Amino acid sequence: MTEKQALKRTLVGKVVSDKRAKTVTVMVERRVMHPIYGKIVIKSSKYHAHDENSEYKMGDLIEISECRPLSKTKSWVATRLVQKAAIV
Repeated sequence: MTEKQALKRTLVGKVVSDKRAKTVTVMVERRVMHPIYGKIVIKSSKYHAHDENSEYKMGDLIEISECRPLSKTKSWVATRLVQKAAIV
C-alpha cells in the first residue's frame, strides 16, 4: 500500500438513491455512545459517490473512498460491491 492510498478514507454504506446520472447516494451508519446517558445511538450521514458505469442499485452495500472534488457535492467514488441487494 502506497502513502497516497493510506491517506484516503474508506466507508461502507447502503445505496439509498441511484436516480442521478453516474451518481449514487450512500447512507453510512455509525454507532456512538451518548456522552451523558451512555446509550448506544445510531448516527447516519449521506454521501454522494461517483459511479461511472451506473452499476450499483438501490439497496446494495458498497464501499466508497475519498477522492478529489468531482462536483459541488461529490468527493467520494464507489470502489467495490460488498453485498448485493436482496430481491423483494
